[in-house]
Order: sequence, then structure tokens, then C-alpha cells
Amino acid sequence: MKKIALILFIGILNLTLTAQDTKAKIEFKSNVIDYGEIAKGSDGVRVFEFTNTGSAPLIISRVYSSCGCTIPKKPKDPIAPGQTGVIEVKYDTNRVGPIRKTITVYSNADQPTKAIKIKGTVLDTNKSVLEKS
Repeated sequence: MKKIALILFIGILNLTLTAQDTKAKIEFKSNVIDYGEIAKGSDGVRVFEFTNTGSAPLIISRVYSSCGCTIPKKPKDPIAPGQTGVIEVKYDTNRVGPIRKTITVYSNADQPTKAIKIKGTVLDTNKSVLEKS
């Protein structure tokens, strides 16, 4: 009877350890996107590519920007292990000046909160044309 109990205990312990290893893991191709110098009113959409390198489906529950000038868009469906996905970020390029924004990604990954960033400078093209005249 003791042997059966010991075997059951070891089996349950093994299942518990195996279950803990099955986690999603998010790896971004790049954690920073540099817009460089772009003209006022130009296309402000950029895409962060990532891969689920874990062994469980990755579910991105929320993407958040602290500024209303940056609108992130998360994938709707879970990302299977080994598959790729994207987070789209749209910056309001009608705001002239430097871009330094952080987008926070919340998921079920082994690291549940991840920060990604955008940077660059929006130039006022009308202003530079006037300065050259």
C-alpha cells in the first residue's frame, strides 16, 4: 500500500512540474521602433512583430499607452507556440516634435508585463519650407 501511495505521489509531482513548464513566452523582433525623422501628417502606423517561443498559447490581454497620441492594437486571437503575431501602433503625426512613447503589453507569458517603445521626430514640413525661402 505504501508503494502505491509513493508511486501516486511521484506521478502527481511529475505532472505538477510538467504543467509549470508549459508557459507562453513572448519574444519581440525588436523592442524599439525608430520612426526616424518623419513629416507632419505622414503615416504613423508601425508594427511590432513577435513570436511565441513558449509551449502554451500566448494570449495578449491588453496593450496600453500612457498617451492618447499613441494607439496600440493587440491581436484578437491566441498565438500558438512557434507562431508569430503583431502589435500595431499608430502615432498621431500631427504633433510636431520628438517621439518617446512606451507601450505596455499584458499577457499570460512567463513575463506577464513587457514594455515596447517608439521613438523619432515629427518635422513640420511647412516650417522648413519657409525657413529655406
